[in-house]
Amino acid sequence: MSTNIDISLKRASKVYFEGETIAGVVVVESSGDVRHEGMTLLMEGVVNLQLSTKNVGIFEAFSNSIKPINLLNTSLELVPPGKIPVGITDIPFEIPLRARQAVSSGYPGLLETYHGVFVNIMYTLKCSMKRSFLNKPLNTSCQFFVQYRPIRVDECTVPIKSIELQLVRVETCGCAEGYSRDATEIQNIQVGEGDVARGRDVPLYMVLPRLFTCPTVTTTNFKIGTLVELSTFCYTLCK
Repeated sequence: MSTNIDISLKRASKVYFEGETIAGVVVVESSGDVRHEGMTLLMEGVVNLQLSTKNVGIFEAFSNSIKPINLLNTSLELVPPGKIPVGITDIPFEIPLRARQAVSSGYPGLLETYHGVFVNIMYTLKCSMKRSFLNKPLNTSCQFFVQYRPIRVDECTVPIKSIELQLVRVETCGCAEGYSRDATEIQNIQVGEGDVARGRDVPLYMVLPRLFTCPTVTTTNFKIGTLVELSTFCYTLCK
């Protein structure tokens, strides 16, 4: 007798925002009746860090900083111990996507999914079907993706006049005796005109002008950096 389990999410893109509910089904396909000791669903978010091979010699010095960082860990009982009939059985589930309660000031909350070389931020749903001691548990997993919500207006008590995206250049000049720091506007783009609709995503696009922008530069006598600021203008002050 063969038994397989799989996780299927209702949202085809598998992209979710904090505060949403992840919904789907666990599909159990078996050629016969399956007795089990319960099924659980685990939602996990982890940041995995890896040192470059150039730093292997100082591994011990960084042993604390490269430990995995837990962002999310929520467990849900799908079904209690019992029996699943022959054929295909769908077990629905819903689980809220919320950051865990911070236990220290260093907890970053939910971060966007990211796959890098030395840093990986991953979110996974893991389902486990426990069986008798004579049979190994059945496990399956499904990765989903967390993104930040687009910048949008959710609430404002007064009419909005304009929403603008501003690129600011920050230049610092001087020496050990003193420095002068000045910020000047490079460009300003209006991304919303008039009293924009509430709860609707506002796309942000900006092409950086080559001659007036550059990577962050830091030297003994000067520094160059840039800032991106989003401003909302109202007919009266908006709390």
